[in-house]
Amino acid sequence: MKMIKYIPVLQFFAFALLVSFSGRSQEHPSLILTKSGVEKIRAELGNIPIFDATLEKVKAEVDAEIALGIDTPLPKDYSGGYTHERHKRNFLILQKAGVLYQILNDEKYALYIKDMLFQYEGMYKDLPVHPQTRSYARGKLFWQCLNDSNWLVYVSQAYDCVYDYLSKKERKQLEKNLFRPFADYISIDNPQFYNRVHNHSTWGNAAVGMIGLVMNDEELIQRALYGIENDGLPIGAKDNDGGFIKVEGQKAGFLANIDEPFSPDGYYTEGPYYQRYAMYPFLIFAEALHNVRPQQKIFEHKNGVLLKSVNTLLSLSDADGEFFPLNDAQKGMSYHSRELVTAVDIAYHYGNHNPQLLSIAEEQGQVLLDDSGLAVALGIREGKSEAFDKKSIKLSDGAKGEQGGVAILRYGNEAMTLVYKYAAQGLSHGHYDKLSFSLYEKGTEVLQDYGLARFVNIEQKGGGNYLKENTTWAKQTIAHNTLVQNETSHFEGKYEVGSQHHSELYFFDASNPEVQVVSAKEQNAYPGTEMHRTMALIKTDGFEKPFVLDILRVSSNAANQYDLPFYFKGQVMQSNFDYTTPKNLEPLGSDNGYQHLWSEGLGQPKGDNSQLSWLEKGHFYTLTTATNNDDELHFVRIGANDPEFNLRRDAGLIIRRKNTKNTTFVSILESHGHYSPVSEFSVNANSSISKIKLMLDTEEYTAVLIDAKSSTEQTLFILANENKNVNKEHIIEIKGKEYRWTGPFQFIKIN
Repeated sequence: MKMIKYIPVLQFFAFALLVSFSGRSQEHPSLILTKSGVEKIRAELGNIPIFDATLEKVKAEVDAEIALGIDTPLPKDYSGGYTHERHKRNFLILQKAGVLYQILNDEKYALYIKDMLFQYEGMYKDLPVHPQTRSYARGKLFWQCLNDSNWLVYVSQAYDCVYDYLSKKERKQLEKNLFRPFADYISIDNPQFYNRVHNHSTWGNAAVGMIGLVMNDEELIQRALYGIENDGLPIGAKDNDGGFIKVEGQKAGFLANIDEPFSPDGYYTEGPYYQRYAMYPFLIFAEALHNVRPQQKIFEHKNGVLLKSVNTLLSLSDADGEFFPLNDAQKGMSYHSRELVTAVDIAYHYGNHNPQLLSIAEEQGQVLLDDSGLAVALGIREGKSEAFDKKSIKLSDGAKGEQGGVAILRYGNEAMTLVYKYAAQGLSHGHYDKLSFSLYEKGTEVLQDYGLARFVNIEQKGGGNYLKENTTWAKQTIAHNTLVQNETSHFEGKYEVGSQHHSELYFFDASNPEVQVVSAKEQNAYPGTEMHRTMALIKTDGFEKPFVLDILRVSSNAANQYDLPFYFKGQVMQSNFDYTTPKNLEPLGSDNGYQHLWSEGLGQPKGDNSQLSWLEKGHFYTLTTATNNDDELHFVRIGANDPEFNLRRDAGLIIRRKNTKNTTFVSILESHGHYSPVSEFSVNANSSISKIKLMLDTEEYTAVLIDAKSSTEQTLFILANENKNVNKEHIIEIKGKEYRWTGPFQFIKIN
């Protein structure tokens, strides 16, 4: 049996046995639409507002494309170029035309699909590898196999919808000359793309599996689920981004791509931007498997992690629905994307009909034109929708949830949201930023993560692909709000080192909404140095809004230079320290991202506290940090050594502490007041902080005094640095006064 070449023998026979007992005959459509589903949709048309509106919009879009005529140009462009965008447009329209044919029973849509498929069949037989050579796995229709896989995932759905419309001879011709060679090319001919754990291979697995389901091709289905057994790939080979293609003991196939990147909490190790991208093939193929091969029980795999991951991903967004830009991520991507329309509808239909998902669907304003979209539309029509509750949450990373994670602390209706990253490397799309954080006030970035250096699908910027600055800047540690030692990135910016390590959660406590705390440690980013960062979101008397307390302890076996950057958005208002600005700008350094920072000013602390205030989107913000006399305060701006203007010109403040072994950085970030350009009134424009002071700092305990201007009471935050046991009783003395508490921290009022 040729099949045994690709999958383990026992796996194949076990699955074949399940298929033989299922008693199901192949029918079409069956991937995302079912015959019974089509009947239900037709019966409800005109009475399901969000579905009806989506249908009309899609119909107008497809009708316009049909009027333009079919164009399948010879491939030659990168992302954003005409041929790339035309073929991308084609596969999206083909899928939509397929569902329109089934729902409206209008032959013009089937004929359009047939004509375009045969146009592709005529060209694919003799189509060479794409002429652009940048990718580690070049496609044929597109410059990389990833986009070819996108094409097949969508087109397989169109083929499923017109399968019975086509004659047996026509199907045979398409399958022999187009679909089977296409599936073989992105898998057997490109195992370095297909046979790995990565969002790329997830698309490849789904593409091969979905066309296999339509064709009832068992070999392709098994190849999709379990990968290629003997792929001939060397251990340690890397892709264009520097990520490993194959590691020792690595499994492959669709199931492995569920098992490995997802944690038990549904967090995807590459981060929410790529989780969003991968959710489409994950869920659309899972839906197809559920419909055609229910015995696979795909939605139960790994304790139902695929459906769970949708809620997780929605939680990884700000008040505007935009995903937090962890690792490689383009800012502005949100749950309004087509992938999340798919994810929300499928999770609702095949999950437990969570009414909170309906409110997201209402925000999206559209549904899928299939069985799951109908279920959502009916739920909305029946008034079952509930607001999606974004809570403070701790998400583990790693296949078993043992490789650090991400914590999100929220206060109120997302009035303030802290995102704290202590995760694993995140595969090849990961950044070198252990214990980094970003801060949001509703949808406004207060302290930002840069995201990626790429203009996706904009041809003028590197063909829409990753720019060199993604490596030289965005991935480097100095690009993030975390500690840099000796101007060198974590793990020296080496993927093979960083991928072996992760930070460790010390504790997470969001039980009290007024004082929420997350704490984590990192011991491997710099050998011989331990970083312990504790972040608290606190609402207390004397402060208009919640503030962030940031305690970063550094312990090292040698003296170092430490840089702690804070990248803020907005216009500087004032500082309480003196600084000088250079007449001529020079880069802050020469490597590891420093070469991209203009040195715009240098200040020295005037006292124990240094403050910087700025204005952004009508709100005032102040960073107060406890400083030493010999600290340096560097104003920086991104954009040095960037002749093509690939980087944003964002600003930051770096606290530099030289020739130091052990030290602790203590800072508070507060939002206060507002300014209206209409009324021209400025309200509460100054910080509420009188002072912050490090009262105690030993291996066992750290205590920070917080003094508010408008309150007669002072507050004290005490951290147990070595014992996180919630039942541990602590007794310490500070300035002759005894403090007792239980658990890893205490926040108390004093005086």
